[in-house]
Order: sequence, then C-alpha cells, then structure tokens
Amino acid sequence: MEKERKVAFDKLKIKADSAKVFSKEKGFSADYCVLIDFSIHSGKNRFFVWDYKNDTIKYSSLCCHGYGKKSTQSKPVFSNTEGSYCSSLGRYKLGTRAYSQWGINVHYKMHGLDKTNDNAFQRIVVLHSFDRVPNEEIYPSHLPLGYSQGCPVISDEVMRKMDALLKETKKPVLMWIYT
Repeated sequence: MEKERKVAFDKLKIKADSAKVFSKEKGFSADYCVLIDFSIHSGKNRFFVWDYKNDTIKYSSLCCHGYGKKSTQSKPVFSNTEGSYCSSLGRYKLGTRAYSQWGINVHYKMHGLDKTNDNAFQRIVVLHSFDRVPNEEIYPSHLPLGYSQGCPVISDEVMRKMDALLKETKKPVLMWIYT
C-alpha cells in the first residue's frame, strides 16, 4: 500500500512540475495549481491543490466526473461537446467567482486552454462543490454518477478552503484535468 501511494505521489509530482513550467510561461499563479487525475478510482482522492513553494499537496478531495455518453462510475468518457454531460481533459484557467446553486453556493468559471476543453465556458462547466461528496475517501465504493454534468465537483469542506485560497490569489490559477 505504501509503495502504491509513493507511485501515485510521484506521478502527481511529475504533472505538478510540468504545470509549474506552464504557469510561469503563461503568467499564472506561481503559488498553486489544481491537478485532477481521473485515472484514479472515484472513491479515492483525485482532486489535488499543489503547493509549488513547498512542492507538496496542500488540499485533496474526492472529485466527481460527468455522467454523459455512457460514462460509468469506474470509467469516465470525455467530451468537449455541448450537451454531452461529460468532463473534458486538458488545462484550464480558473476564472470568475460566482453564485452556485450547489454546495457552498460558490463556483469558479473554467476557461479551457486546449482543443479538448475549449468549449468549457460555453458549456457552463465550472468548479463547484456538492454536499453529498464525502470529505473522506470511500474506496472501494465509487462516487455515484449524477452529481456532475461535466463539472469537477468536490466536497464542501475542500471548496471552502479553495474559495479562501482563490480569493487571495492575484494571478489566475491553472487547473489541469488528465488521466
């Protein structure tokens, strides 16, 4: 089990290092990024706020994926098409804070930066929370489908922390969804 965690952390670290280079080149926050690894079981934490300065995970959460196009609890299907109800892979700029009807009533707009997600803003794909997403891992159980129509959906507890962090950040924060 410890070896499995080390391998997962090492994979995350490689992605964080790449995100840091991208963030520096594009003028994004030099403090944090958000990494979402949808290859991880939905009952385990797969949403990570990476702290560049301390080179480690600051926050983590379970994270829902979209239920569209025959996605299953264990195998998400990805799409950038409006009305697909699927999550989209790629890099995003986290944008404006706004009211949400879900979770802590806050969401952040997502602006897709890649061909695989450049319709995110038009699709109204946003980062938000939902009170039914547990604060703790539920593995071997999966998160139920239906909590997301393509949005990354996290726990209320971590969304409160994210909201505080994003309100203080002067530059845009990079979010990267990958498998």
